[in-house]
Amino acid sequence: MTDFAALDFETANGERTSVCSVGVVVVRGGRVVDTFYSLIQPEPNYYNYWCQRVHGLSRDDTDTAPLFPDVWAQIAPKIEGLPLVAHNKAFDESCLKAVFRCYQMDYPDYPFFCTLQASRRKFKQLRSHKLDVVAEACGYVMKNHHHALADAAACAAIALKIL
Repeated sequence: MTDFAALDFETANGERTSVCSVGVVVVRGGRVVDTFYSLIQPEPNYYNYWCQRVHGLSRDDTDTAPLFPDVWAQIAPKIEGLPLVAHNKAFDESCLKAVFRCYQMDYPDYPFFCTLQASRRKFKQLRSHKLDVVAEACGYVMKNHHHALADAAACAAIALKIL
C-alpha cells in the first residue's frame, strides 16, 4: 500500500464521540506528502482521569478548539479517495463513525485498514503489539507517544512496511 491516510484520535472520556485531537498523515507514492493536526472540542465536553493521564490534554486545551465538523472540513479534501489506516482500527473507526453520527454528518464509508491486526500476523514474536513496540520493530523511533500526530506518523511508517 503506497497511497493512504494514517489517522489517529485521542478521546476526552469513554464516549467515542469525545474526540479531542486528531492527527492525519497523508502518504502518496510511498512518501509522506502532508500532515494535519488539530485539537477538537469534545462532545461531551469533559475529561476523565484515565484519558487525560494518557494524552495530557484537558479542557484548558480544547475549550476554544473548533468543533469536529469544522476540523473534518479541513481534513476531508486532504484524504479524498484514499483508504484510511489506523493502529487499532476498531477504536479509531468507531470514533470517526460515532462523531459523524453525533453531528448528523453523512459518513463517506471510508475503506479502513488496521496496522494492529497486520502486525499480529507479521510479528508473532513481539511481546506486545502496541503502537510504539510495532513501530520500533519496523525501524521507526517514536517520539511523543499518544500525541495524535505522532501516533499517526508511526502508524504510517508501520503501514509502509507491512501493508
